[in-house]
Amino acid sequence: MKTSLAFAEYPIYSLEIAREETPFHSVEAICGYFRACIESHRSAVFIAEFDHYAHTRSLPEGHIGEGIRAARNLVFCFGISLPRPELLACRPRSIGIAETEQGFLITFMETPMPVANAVMEDWAMGLHKHRTETAGQPD
Repeated sequence: MKTSLAFAEYPIYSLEIAREETPFHSVEAICGYFRACIESHRSAVFIAEFDHYAHTRSLPEGHIGEGIRAARNLVFCFGISLPRPELLACRPRSIGIAETEQGFLITFMETPMPVANAVMEDWAMGLHKHRTETAGQPD
């Protein structure tokens, strides 16, 4: 088996949102918001929702960090380009949604496509109360 390094770093985008900054009151509601964003995007496709918290909690050796109340990943793919077969190792994409004592933490890994990063940033920023209310997004 050959080992190669495709990218030297894995930058992670993260957004902390206090409960009063968003109309969404649960990880499930935020997942619904992101799923709607993914499904309405012309080149994105929804793949799965993974309850990381439930999975880790079910393992005898599972450990969940203090203050984490819920944790899910939405798995999806933009599918805009596949220039080399090796890049399948970096796909698909995932947005992490964690509920903490303070509120919510949204995370995703930077993509090599600036347009995809901009879309995911925009989706995350849409969770803020003032942007969501003006966009007419449901709670």
